Formats: sequence, C-alpha cells, structure tokens
Amino acid sequence: MVKVKVYVTLRESVLDPQGKAVNHALHSLGYSEIKDVRIGKFMELYVDPTGRDVEEVVKEACEKLLANPVIEDFRYEIEESVNQ
Repeated sequence: MVKVKVYVTLRESVLDPQGKAVNHALHSLGYSEIKDVRIGKFMELYVDPTGRDVEEVVKEACEKLLANPVIEDFRYEIEESVNQ
C-alpha cells in the first residue's frame, strides 16, 4: 500500500465564510497576530499500487470526486509504502 496525503483548498478568488468566521473568533480570543484563515480538507488515501499508476489514480479521484474543480484546488503527497 502507498499512503497519499490529499489537501483540498478553496481557490484564492473564492470567498471563504467559514475561514472568516474562524478568523473573527480568533481575534475575539485575542489572537490579533493571525491575519487570515482559509479552511480546507485533508484526506489520507491508501492506494494499492498494483495495476494503474498511483499518481494517475489519485489525480483522477481528486478531479472527479474529492475536489470541486470550479472552486477548489488540490495537491497531494505520495509517501513510501506502508503496511495497512
């Protein structure tokens, strides 16, 4: 198995109301040093590398399901093989 970390974030041009709410709450708690917050998603995938290329599988899964290509960007990190 190969462990893949997937990060999905809103595009910079997209308003992030959840991030704004968290930013406001942090400021209310006295964390004025924090200037902006953007909320995203983190996923760990465990991929069986037999057959198709792992990178091809992950990219396709992100484009078709894990990220909304209209408003979100994604990146991923493929780690060494793990026992799962």
